[in-house]
Amino acid sequence: MESIPSFNSYIEQSIIKNWDQDALTDYKGATLQYKDVARKIEKMHILFENCGVKPGDKIALCGRNCAHWAVSFLAVLSYGAVAVPILHEFNAEQIHNIVNHSESKLLFVGDVVATIIDEKEMPNLEGIVYIPDFSLVVSRTESLTYAREHLNAMFGQKYPKFFRKEHVHYHVDQAEELALINYTSGTTGFSKGVMLPYRALWGNLDFCLRRLGIHIKPNSNMLGILPMAHMYGLAIEFIFGFVNGCHIFYLTRLPSPAIIAQAFADVKPAVVISVPLVIEKIMRKRVFPKIQSNAVRLLLNMPVVNKKVKQRICEQVYQAFGGQAYEVIVGGAALNQEVEKFLYDIDFPLTVGYGATECAPLISYSDYHDFVPGSCGTAVDHMEIKINSRDQQNELGEILTRGTNVMLGYYKNEEATRQVLDEEGWYHTGDQGILSSDGHLFIKGRIKNMLLGANGQNIYPEEIEDKLSSMALVSECIIVQRGEKLVALVHPDSDEAESMDFSSEDVTTIMEQNRQELNNVLPAYCKISAIEIQEEEFAKTPKKSIKRYLYQ
Repeated sequence: MESIPSFNSYIEQSIIKNWDQDALTDYKGATLQYKDVARKIEKMHILFENCGVKPGDKIALCGRNCAHWAVSFLAVLSYGAVAVPILHEFNAEQIHNIVNHSESKLLFVGDVVATIIDEKEMPNLEGIVYIPDFSLVVSRTESLTYAREHLNAMFGQKYPKFFRKEHVHYHVDQAEELALINYTSGTTGFSKGVMLPYRALWGNLDFCLRRLGIHIKPNSNMLGILPMAHMYGLAIEFIFGFVNGCHIFYLTRLPSPAIIAQAFADVKPAVVISVPLVIEKIMRKRVFPKIQSNAVRLLLNMPVVNKKVKQRICEQVYQAFGGQAYEVIVGGAALNQEVEKFLYDIDFPLTVGYGATECAPLISYSDYHDFVPGSCGTAVDHMEIKINSRDQQNELGEILTRGTNVMLGYYKNEEATRQVLDEEGWYHTGDQGILSSDGHLFIKGRIKNMLLGANGQNIYPEEIEDKLSSMALVSECIIVQRGEKLVALVHPDSDEAESMDFSSEDVTTIMEQNRQELNNVLPAYCKISAIEIQEEEFAKTPKKSIKRYLYQ
């Protein structure tokens, strides 16, 4: 078993090393330097200590990305308490459930969340802290009220001659010690709490420092697009960025494609971490319209100038992401094949990774130089992958993984833990795939999304959706099963329809043409019987996957 150092020691060393550098900025707002972060962490520790929080106690955080959310999270871990990050998109009932189920002692809330929760539904909480200014929304103990009211005085007493680097000393964690409980965005009822030990956080961090850290220098800019309460955003954008001495910018509000595009131009991030939806929307709205003219198409078909045209297009696409990124890493779901092929063809620095909350999150990744279209990389350091089939390279099977990044189990749910963690330590992902001879992983669909054809054929809706989403006026789509028939639900691109002056009848006609064209390339058992138009965008999970269960 490899020797795993204290995870918190990395946070400690980064703060000391980058003391006078910019650390966290709310986009178009205030900036905290590493020394400011350290000071705020220290004040939180004084608050925790004086209101009776012990190492191992749970502290929940629920709010939109911002510098103070990041500070709160670091304060919890570096104290030795257990962080419970909650996605701010969850409704009040889900937030109450998670706070209660996790037995959280304190809850940190953002401005919007503060207005929707009901303190009476969380009777065991000792207090609710307001993330924007760390004031108390609710206090149920005299010690918490007193500590918050006298916090600056206590800080001054403890550090009468200024707070300095040598005062930064954090909880020394053990590899198997519980660091955080991350609740999955579960489809129905109450979601599962993934227990992640410090070794899992370290495994992801160590890999990122080794593989990305050599390309992304300290003091580089990073843009936090993904919610920090989701492991992908938390581990790669935030934890890696902070430990690497980067300057992280947070959008702080709902990131529309227009806001993200502007932020890329302003921040010029050194690496782009994204989910497919963000990449696809930027490509369809800002890149494809510029290059789909007849003149460009003609030039692309001329071998003599083809290379130069592709180079020029690649430069334009690169500028759309700020013009400084070492690479664009996509994860969380499959990237549309048309977009992926286009980016690969123009030599754009794109790569696709794969992970799960249960692995904190990384399972596979390859640098863009080693990217193979359709794949999501090779096993990351400290992890191994195998396919549960007789022939890993040719026969589909469930993807299994084990190693340093794997969770301890689901909180207070031994049955669910037994279903996914076997006796040899393999985590059963629920995804189907194959593994090439050189270790590249190819995912072919979710087992739980798989539909069964009339004659027992396995139908993977993602493969049909990938083709349909590239067709005329299709903005988003999912395939559902009605009896023995397959139906496509489509949310049309209303901006494009409006710009071409199409009526709703025109859109319906185009969708029918799409259906016929799609069926021409599908096997008989996968053919679509109808396309139903959805006027509203589909409801999505925080990582922007469509909530399929709502439409079955």
